[in-house]
Amino acid sequence: MSGMRSDVRISDGVSMCRLRWRGLWDVRNTDDGNRSLLSSLRRFRGGKRGSVMAARAMWKGDLKIGSAKVPFKLYSAAQDQTVRFHILDKKSKTRVKQHMVGESGKEVPNEEIRKGFEIEPGTFVILDEKELETLEPEASREIEITQFVAPREIPPEYYDRPYYLGPDGDQSAYFALTQALRNKEKEGIAHWVMRKQRYAGALRAEDDHLILFTLRNADEVLSAKDLPRPAGRAPDKKELTMAKQLVGLLQGEFDADEYKDKYRQRVKEFIEKKAKGHAPKLHLVKTKRKPASLDKVLSRSIETLQKEKKAA
Repeated sequence: MSGMRSDVRISDGVSMCRLRWRGLWDVRNTDDGNRSLLSSLRRFRGGKRGSVMAARAMWKGDLKIGSAKVPFKLYSAAQDQTVRFHILDKKSKTRVKQHMVGESGKEVPNEEIRKGFEIEPGTFVILDEKELETLEPEASREIEITQFVAPREIPPEYYDRPYYLGPDGDQSAYFALTQALRNKEKEGIAHWVMRKQRYAGALRAEDDHLILFTLRNADEVLSAKDLPRPAGRAPDKKELTMAKQLVGLLQGEFDADEYKDKYRQRVKEFIEKKAKGHAPKLHLVKTKRKPASLDKVLSRSIETLQKEKKAA
């Protein structure tokens, strides 16, 4: 299929722009392959711009594939919704400040604070800011794709934080790369430096946009081989049959709207009621009972689900 050309129609929300692209099967770890993709991306000019993400970009740069570059803007794909509290003085209800205090109890001024790495109890290697600056990776505005792999080759425990990559300026090359990645069902292995930190990541296409996941380093991921092996007897035939039946009854489609942080909701509702002068009653979470035998647990679960399905 090398060299295959295809016509793609991509909607920009207002009109349809007809793009011609060359698939990622032309990309090899050679200069010829990189030049092939580069020439393909450069063909996409003059297309009307599509809708731009309403979120605020946190970073921008160029997505580099060989000698080809695709401008992008980086957006966070997740946000922390943790309920945060201020630390207050009990009497005055005013905020309290934190100070750096030595073992003697005296406050240490900022200019006298140093960073030290403990190599053995009580022994530290002291590093100053200039020494640490010399160790920082070289700043760059490029995310370099070094190879393409099948998604199944990356174990799920390596995926970390997700980001959206949106087009910056001309969008034709961006949509062409998205289409090629989606059609070939590949993920690009990415390397970049952002805010003085080096990252590795996986770039994939979802619908008509790109998603970049940061990947954990190999020494950060624990092996499942180190976990204790399951002990006890193996399930019998009856238990296996009931387990399969239970899985079948629970089969459905993933709906992200069903998954909420109920604890956070309870905290916010409690705060809102208390702010209005109410004294809401607290309902403690029920403690779990001692589990019964496996076949009894499966039987009760199946019976409950069957009743719910009939009632629905």
